[in-house]
Amino acid sequence: MKYLLDTHAWLWFLDSPEMLPRRVLALLKDMKNAPLAVSAITPWEVAKKHAQGKLSLSQPLGEWMRAATSGMGIRVLPLSPDIAVEANQLPGTFHNDPADQIIVATARVHHLRLVTKDQLLRDYPHVRSCWDA
Repeated sequence: MKYLLDTHAWLWFLDSPEMLPRRVLALLKDMKNAPLAVSAITPWEVAKKHAQGKLSLSQPLGEWMRAATSGMGIRVLPLSPDIAVEANQLPGTFHNDPADQIIVATARVHHLRLVTKDQLLRDYPHVRSCWDA
């Protein structure tokens, strides 16, 4: 495991790969990088956005979630006590979005590179990230 997908990266990888930069898509498809990881908060974010009507999926939510989390290629990393502590003690200045805090803490605790388009996360100097267009 080398890469942790931010929520949008996970969604795009599974449903809209054309939204990903070519280099990122190639990286994610490369079996040398399998399995890819997502934080435990990521499925919750998808379900929440879907419930709010802010996200449509290629399948009904339950089916999409089962398919998205049951394959060998994606591993959902649990919210551990270490991640909970790290999320509340991130070094430097970090914004107040709890989901982003947990995602960044998950990447840091597991020593993974975060795949994200989010400029705020890419600019945070205490997590390794990638998203080259």
